[in-house]
Amino acid sequence: MVPYIHKRPALEIIQSKIYPRETLEKLLEVWRFKGHKLVFTNGCFDILHLGHIDYLANASDLGDELIVGLNSDASVKKLGKGNSRPLQDEVSRAKIIASLHFVSAVVLFDETTPQNVIEFVNPDILVKGADYDADETDPTHKKFIVGSDFVRSHKGLVKTLPFLQGFSTSAIEQKIRTQ
Repeated sequence: MVPYIHKRPALEIIQSKIYPRETLEKLLEVWRFKGHKLVFTNGCFDILHLGHIDYLANASDLGDELIVGLNSDASVKKLGKGNSRPLQDEVSRAKIIASLHFVSAVVLFDETTPQNVIEFVNPDILVKGADYDADETDPTHKKFIVGSDFVRSHKGLVKTLPFLQGFSTSAIEQKIRTQ
């Protein structure tokens, strides 16, 4: 007979992947000590859809640990995405992203850009979607990837990943409103 092994409750596992910066710092040290390659990306992830899953899964394949910087509710409001955004609160969005098995950590940020969180994490690879340009060096250009200069200065890589066509939160929101 196989002995019973106590399993952690799933919701506890999900919650344990959402970190304040102070706690995440210790985990980053452990991962670096073990030689893990850290991948960072960020976004609002307001309504999780297949495009997000495809993007995040591909980002996670670039390294050992995927850290997702999540815009807080206040940050989303500052971005000017409209009065209805975010559609889901930051706690809900963080738990949804943390529930993905290939996401190692979720960290919220209040700023309009992830610059501070990128400097804090100091990832080996910074990833954004194809609407950005990994080679753009002009911080005033709309395709510039925030934090790319910092990551490169620390010998890291900056990559963009293609989008899965036909999927966006804005398109889903528009479809809901017109029906």
